[in-house]
Amino acid sequence: MFNDRLRSTRISRGVTQQKTADAVGMALRHYQKYESGEIEPDLRRLVTLADFFNVPTDFLLCRDDYLKALGVSVDVSLECPPRRPKSRKHQ
Repeated sequence: MFNDRLRSTRISRGVTQQKTADAVGMALRHYQKYESGEIEPDLRRLVTLADFFNVPTDFLLCRDDYLKALGVSVDVSLECPPRRPKSRKHQ
C-alpha cells in the first residue's frame, strides 16, 4: 500500500516526518495522514514526494513488477519499525 511504502522510504532515507512535510511544503499533520493511510496525495504532491526521496513515482505506488520489467531497481529498505498503536483517551 502507498502509505506503507511512503513510510518505509522515509525511514530508509533517515528523514523525519517533519522534515519531509517541510520539504514538500505541507503541514506535518497533513503529511502524517498520508503515512496513516487516511488520505492519499494528488499527482503533483506524489511527484514532489518522489523527487524528494529520489525514487520513481511507480515505486511509491508499489508497482514493483512494472519497474522490474523495465530493469529499474530502487535502493530503499522496505523493513521499518512497527507502527505505534494509537493511544485511546479514557473517558
